[in-house]
Amino acid sequence: MNDNMENSRRSMVEKQLQARGISDEKVLAAMSKIPRHLFVAPSLKMKAYSNSALPIEESQTISQPYMVAVMTQALQIKGGERVLEIGAGSGYQAAVLAEMGARVFTIERIPRLATAARKLLESLGYQNIAVIAGDGTLGWPEFAPYDRIIVTAGAPNIPEKLLAQLKDEGIMVIPVGDKFGQTLKIIQRKGNTAITRDSVKCIFVPLIGKEGWDKNNAS
Repeated sequence: MNDNMENSRRSMVEKQLQARGISDEKVLAAMSKIPRHLFVAPSLKMKAYSNSALPIEESQTISQPYMVAVMTQALQIKGGERVLEIGAGSGYQAAVLAEMGARVFTIERIPRLATAARKLLESLGYQNIAVIAGDGTLGWPEFAPYDRIIVTAGAPNIPEKLLAQLKDEGIMVIPVGDKFGQTLKIIQRKGNTAITRDSVKCIFVPLIGKEGWDKNNAS
């Protein structure tokens, strides 16, 4: 089983990431190492390295490997950065960032998912990840400002409270659009100005919270 998973992981990196333009060696090394199959349900282990998003508990998803790589590469992680992640899910994105040497603060709206992600990440030996349950659209002011912010859910707009917690010269990546599709925005803060450029089209679950979608109108 382990050999099969390692081969599948190697194939994922070569065919889904490198072949599609992912060139950041730290991203490729992290995703080559992390056992993605542990972040999905046992019944989906054989699909863990496929080129698709997969369902996890509570009607949430784990993003397709390519999208994880695109968003992570856009953050330009060198090591030592303080990163805020909105939407922990099963913890895979946080693991990628931590593997690259970042200090990760991740917020998950659903307490059950936050608890499961924390336990899994701890079991894998990650000591540079903090997980809490809460409204991610409000950020985590206690540890702000952040060098990087990554949002793994689709937002109607860029939350002002998140932007306020981004360091000067810091980078945020966030999908922005309606509930049926978004554009990945890459934002760099320059003083009081946010310089934004568009990346790829994408589809994420809704970002629910005070500065996101209303829970009752999210579907």
